[in-house]
Amino acid sequence: MRRRKFITLLGGAAAWPLGVRAQQPPMPVIGFLNPGSPEANASLVTSYRKGLSENGFVEGQNVAIEYRWANGQYDRLPEMAADLVRRHVAVIATPVNTAASLAAKFATATIPVVFAIGTDPVEAGLVASLNRPGGNVTGISGMNWELGAKRLGLLHELLPGGARVGVLVNPNTGETEPFVRDVQRAALALAREVEVLTATSSREIDNVFATIAQKEVNALLIPSDQLFLNRRVQLVGLSFRHGLPAIYPWREAVEIGGLMSYASSFSDLFRQAGIYTGRILKGEKPVNLPVMQASRFEFLVNLQTAKTLGVEVPPSLLARADDVIE
Repeated sequence: MRRRKFITLLGGAAAWPLGVRAQQPPMPVIGFLNPGSPEANASLVTSYRKGLSENGFVEGQNVAIEYRWANGQYDRLPEMAADLVRRHVAVIATPVNTAASLAAKFATATIPVVFAIGTDPVEAGLVASLNRPGGNVTGISGMNWELGAKRLGLLHELLPGGARVGVLVNPNTGETEPFVRDVQRAALALAREVEVLTATSSREIDNVFATIAQKEVNALLIPSDQLFLNRRVQLVGLSFRHGLPAIYPWREAVEIGGLMSYASSFSDLFRQAGIYTGRILKGEKPVNLPVMQASRFEFLVNLQTAKTLGVEVPPSLLARADDVIE
């Protein structure tokens, strides 16, 4: 009998770890909400995963990610955010767009939301303050929408003559109006003329470039809008075809033939969003995580493109460039 009892107990002990494993809590799920497309954001999502891994989370191993891509249809964001809430995700990450971040904030007051945006999150209504965000929302501010005047200044140095600068904007984006005001103020101080051009689709972008010659636009400034990020190949190609020097808010545009870019590093913003997501998954509360400010800004110049466009880049600009493509 004693031997039988021993075997029974041994069998129970052997089975015990399996039972424990069966009772382990399910893998946490991150809701990833973005107004763009997976193709346009592939490298940036890799940066987000890198940030997660810095806190010990690897997609498919100990965390799952539910992706929601609006493919440029901003009106779909609220329902996508609501769907993630219904699925009881652990965190909603919204790099890198204000509209997606607001949609997530309005969809839930309890699930943590981690944003990475290019504008002031206090003015956008996402947080109460940078140091004390309050509520369930925190993240990273890249300040890219606030760099329009800086980009105009770089174009001014590149083309010191009387070049008329076109400012291409998406009127459906909330940041557009203050962005245009800042650029117009900077243009007035530099005694430069700017022409505001609007587009909300690929077809409208084509139409804008078809009328650029009539509007006597000699250079182009593009803001940090998801619509234009998704269509950066189209924008770079059209600028090149029309012989138009342009400055972009993404290094990726310069890497595929754009002339210049100046912005906080998008890949770093995504990585920082991944880090904050990981910290929240480990138990930290958004209310205790102050909004981080971008600390890394990049200025890129493509000398191959400059040569093709017949533009001479001043040594003063080249000396300040973080990266020069030759």
